[in-house]
Amino acid sequence: MANVKNLKKDINNVLGDIIEAVYLWEMTTTGKPTEASNAVIDEAINTFDSLIAKVNQKDVENKKAHFKQVHKDLEEAAHQLVAKLNQLG
Repeated sequence: MANVKNLKKDINNVLGDIIEAVYLWEMTTTGKPTEASNAVIDEAINTFDSLIAKVNQKDVENKKAHFKQVHKDLEEAAHQLVAKLNQLG
């Protein structure tokens, strides 16, 4: 189950880095949170929760395909969040 462990780490690291980037943007521009930056952070947290729930699903027939899909979902969500982060500035 090392792959599951690595997938969980990837989810945590990718979304954590995006949240950290939002905090850095806040500190360097407005000095405080904005509605838009809070929305990006909230979306990242919701994405984290949903992806971890998918990883922890027990009733999966083809685990390899399931985890591959979760990884693909992570990539798509990360791209969307980075695009929203870039629109903040």
